[in-house]
Amino acid sequence: RQDVLVLTPWLAPIVWEGTFNRDILNAQYTQKNLITGVVTFAVKKYWFFIEGFLNSANKYFLAGHRVNFYLFTDSPEQIPRLQLAPDNYLFVIPVQNHSQWQGISMSHMDIISRYIRSQFQYEVDYLYSIDIDVQLFEHIGVEIVDTLVGTISWQHTTRRESKSYETRTESQAAIPMGEGDFNYTASFYGGSVAEVYKLTRTCFKEAMEDRENGVEAEWHDESHLNKYLLYHKPTRLLSPEYYCAEEL
Repeated sequence: RQDVLVLTPWLAPIVWEGTFNRDILNAQYTQKNLITGVVTFAVKKYWFFIEGFLNSANKYFLAGHRVNFYLFTDSPEQIPRLQLAPDNYLFVIPVQNHSQWQGISMSHMDIISRYIRSQFQYEVDYLYSIDIDVQLFEHIGVEIVDTLVGTISWQHTTRRESKSYETRTESQAAIPMGEGDFNYTASFYGGSVAEVYKLTRTCFKEAMEDRENGVEAEWHDESHLNKYLLYHKPTRLLSPEYYCAEEL
């Protein structure tokens, strides 16, 4: 690809269609006998998206490889009967809702880190957090697998110009003016279980420090994610092809 940026300044690959050979990557991944987990949340009215997400992810996410889907929901009775692929498993985990959606989104980081420590670290090698209102339309394969993975937002235009950056210095999510690499979306990120644990634990801890100081980052968990990935460079970036508005 000559039309897009395929390497970051710190030499991490940026994955676009046409920059990898999926057959070679599949063979390498299969030899390692790995299991990948997907975490998603369906709280309050978001139960509506459960069937669409799970059906599309079952079909297109790491097809042919072992995937554990971890669905946190306050409406387990709303989950439809689904026929999953032979290598896929669904684990439904009841969770309480919060009065405000900001509280819900920030609690995701806390819940993920706690379950990594108590359960996920023993069950999967890699873990990805994907929003429940996402639908997959094409195969997302093992080209996404790496130690620490961020997805460039489709709203990203140029470096250092991102509406997901928090600029107020009183917030723990603040990124100094003129700094920042890319605009990462909190709707799709992941990596090794150990790295996702460090990311989610740090982001939630800093969000709680903000709360104690009467501050809330403008873009909530996404602001904290962008701060974390500025100082802990992702080893692989997914292009906006992996998460964008349907009309694009």
